[in-house]
Amino acid sequence: MMEKFVVATIKSWNIENFNRIKEKYTNSDFFLIDRKENLTDSFLEKIAPKYIFFPHWSWTIPERIYIKYNCIVFHMTDLPFGRGGSPLQNLLARGIYETKISAIKVETGIDSGPIYFKEDFDLSYGNADDILKRVSDIVFDKMIPRFIAEDIKPNKQEGEAVVFKRRTPEMSEIPEGLFNRQLYDYIRMLDGEGYPTAYKRLDGGRVYYSDARYINGVVTAKAEFMEDKQ
Repeated sequence: MMEKFVVATIKSWNIENFNRIKEKYTNSDFFLIDRKENLTDSFLEKIAPKYIFFPHWSWTIPERIYIKYNCIVFHMTDLPFGRGGSPLQNLLARGIYETKISAIKVETGIDSGPIYFKEDFDLSYGNADDILKRVSDIVFDKMIPRFIAEDIKPNKQEGEAVVFKRRTPEMSEIPEGLFNRQLYDYIRMLDGEGYPTAYKRLDGGRVYYSDARYINGVVTAKAEFMEDKQ
C-alpha cells in the first residue's frame, strides 16, 4: 500500500517543488492543499496521510488536526531560539546570518513542539523571495525525503526559548542610524511576495526601496516615490 503525504503551502515556489517531488517519488501519493479552506477533516480522512507538511502556511493549524495527524512545520531558526513570527526579518534585523531550518512536530504552543532534525542555512545574501526559494529547495530536496525514507523520532527542545514577535506593516519604515550593511539587510528582508516594502517618509509621501545590492560597502537600491493619498 502506497504511503500518502499532504503538503499545505501557499507560496508559488513551494507548489513548483511539490509538483517536482510528486513526480520523483512515484511509490508514494502526494496531495496539495494551497488554500486555508481546503484544510478540512473530510479531505484528510479520505487520504489518511502519514505526514502533513507545512513548508509555508500563514494560518493557525487547528488542534483537532495536529492531534490526529503528524503535522510537520519547517521553521527558519535554530529552535528553541527564535520561536514565533517573522523569523527571516527578526534574524536579519539582529544581524544573524547563520541559522537552521528546524523540522518540528506541531503541538500546543507556537513552535514549541519536539524537533525531528535541523539543516544549516545561510542568510547572508538574497532578498526575501530568494531566501524563501532556497529554503523551499532544502525542505523538498533534503528534509521531506528523509521523512519518506526514514522512521524519524522527534526529540524535545532543549535550552532557553527566545520568542520573536510577528512584525507589523508599520515596522517597515527604515529606522534612523543604520550602518550600510544594516540598511541593505533591512531592504532585502522585506523585498518579497506578500511583505510590506521597506520605506522612508518624505514630505508629501514615501519612498519605497527594493532590489538592494551591497558591493564594497556601498548600498544601491531601486527607489519609488509615492505621494500620500489626499
